[in-house]
Amino acid sequence: MFTLSHFTSPPPESIKNQIMQLVIDNVTDISAVAIAPSNPLYRLYQYGLGLEVNLYQEAMDGSKGIAVELIVALDEQEPATVVGFLLYLPAQDDPQACAVAYMAVQTSRRRQGIARAMVTDMLTRYPHAELACFVAKVPYFAAMGFQVLGARGPQVVMNTRDHATDGLVAVLDTAPIYRTLEVRQIHTYLLQQLGKRAMIDAEKQRDRNLDILTRQARVFVEGLSG
Repeated sequence: MFTLSHFTSPPPESIKNQIMQLVIDNVTDISAVAIAPSNPLYRLYQYGLGLEVNLYQEAMDGSKGIAVELIVALDEQEPATVVGFLLYLPAQDDPQACAVAYMAVQTSRRRQGIARAMVTDMLTRYPHAELACFVAKVPYFAAMGFQVLGARGPQVVMNTRDHATDGLVAVLDTAPIYRTLEVRQIHTYLLQQLGKRAMIDAEKQRDRNLDILTRQARVFVEGLSG
């Protein structure tokens, strides 16, 4: 069993650190590029995505001028242990709307209703919610009341209503993360360990997979409208 906690300000460091580990362990599911563990670039995305989520948690103090809220699932028997999290962004000028940014559940705790409970908790506060997911996850979120609005790159956009909010969902610019010294150092290390050819192949593999997912999303949405 589990319990849910809701945060509108930065959570304790112990929770932040466990969320970071959940991100690192679930990069393929969370990342918009669906990077595979077998891809040498996986380590880069582990670091980058972990830092992305951490920046959003830090922004919960209001310093970045954006709205961020967090739902954390805690083990009922060990209440200090995080088993899942859902980070979402409330919309400006629309008190009913929000957008899911990141969500993950501990692998060993899946199929226990944790993700559904977190989403349901979010919807009690913001019933007009939007998210983006890969085609394979569409039935899962459809069962929670989301419907397909369209395709956005490799993902399908889903919403609890038949339209997007008119409110603004403010996001952080996370692109600079991938130009930081730390990321360059990781890239240099991988380059030295694997060689230039392997790194080029890794980038091509990532891009091919993205192309496939993008076609899947487009065809899927076109199939619904047709």
